[in-house]
Amino acid sequence: MQCTGKRFDVVIVGGGIAGIVALAYARRAGLEATVLERGNRVGGLWRDLPAWQDIQIGLADWQLGDLPLQGATQPHILANIEAWVEHFGLADGIRLNSPVQSAREDESGWELATPNGLVHARHLVAATGAHNTPVMPACSRAGSTVREFHSSALRDPGVLAGRDVLVVGGGASAFDLLDLCFQQGTRRVAWAFRGTRWFVPTRKPKHIAGSVRGFARLQTSGMTAAQQSAAIGTDMRERYERFGITDIMPTKAFDVLRDQLIPGRPGMLEHYADIERHHASVESMAGNTVTLSNGQRVEADLVLWGTGYSIDLSYFASDKIASIRTLDGLAARCGCIFRSLDANNLYFPGVGLDGIGSTPWSCSLLCRTIMSHIRGTARLDNEAIGHKLNHFDIVTHLAPRDPASYPPDSWMAHYRDLALNIPDEQPYPIP
Repeated sequence: MQCTGKRFDVVIVGGGIAGIVALAYARRAGLEATVLERGNRVGGLWRDLPAWQDIQIGLADWQLGDLPLQGATQPHILANIEAWVEHFGLADGIRLNSPVQSAREDESGWELATPNGLVHARHLVAATGAHNTPVMPACSRAGSTVREFHSSALRDPGVLAGRDVLVVGGGASAFDLLDLCFQQGTRRVAWAFRGTRWFVPTRKPKHIAGSVRGFARLQTSGMTAAQQSAAIGTDMRERYERFGITDIMPTKAFDVLRDQLIPGRPGMLEHYADIERHHASVESMAGNTVTLSNGQRVEADLVLWGTGYSIDLSYFASDKIASIRTLDGLAARCGCIFRSLDANNLYFPGVGLDGIGSTPWSCSLLCRTIMSHIRGTARLDNEAIGHKLNHFDIVTHLAPRDPASYPPDSWMAHYRDLALNIPDEQPYPIP
């Protein structure tokens, strides 16, 4: 296999938002870096998602600085990722059509096999995402006539109009699909779920209800995680009661160290009484009949799987890494948020993007410290955290470990000022 002989300071696998941001900070740190992207354009998961998919947070929370963001749906987010490439002049550092076939440690770092030859690096940033493989639970099918779509594959929502639909799942994707059904004029909506995630019932659209600025103010007020959980949990329970949806309230108390803060879905709440609800999973399909684990049978034209994603790390030669399938499993194998405990000079920024907060802003903080560590100006430990780090908690965790990025005499005042004084409708500056 062809090999150039050159060894980069850092190779970044994946040209989604984490990969593009990582490349920007690598260049800012003066490191020789390149991105290996399997597709013919950047965007990662956001290039593959249907156009109706949108973000879970406010527009101002997604946008950084003056990089343009015209809306909350997939085309707008994809354009925003492309704007990073243009803004920082990164195009020449991105190798398109370069899927990584294998990544293995060698005596000086990493060797990556691609269809175009071997690529070598001292450090490897695996930016292929924490949710990159759609999950559709197994069930038996015998002559099924039901059309099935994972939430990531429903390209034309118009197929829902006038149909009988079963939505499966109890998290953000399922909530989105329920909303979509009512937007598209579905004739009958059934919903099957084993359990549900906490969300914030509200009549407001996601791009307003999903703002994380209020949570940031809770953090900087000095409240502990337990106090934050109690305050948010009390508010959500009151909302569940007010909207009459206590039958889908999660059984475990809300915990900011374990749960996400998912905004409500107005359409789902407005039509809640019209949803045929089943606390069950799908066991089988035959003809147009779906049999559930509670013994109920649901006739459906379509089944929409809002059952989330797993992680695909199969390109790693190490079985210990390649066998990881869940975000929690990956987080348990990382120290200091993103530093792999199973290999040297390996980083997973996606681990830090699953809590409560802004994905681009959190990604910028994480990638800046990764590059600081590679340069030798950060002191990262190998302790797994064991829970989610949210928004400004990322700052307080990284600051004492990365004094080059967080000047000891000023970082706390600076970030407190961001949390308290940046207007909710104004984006945070690029870190």
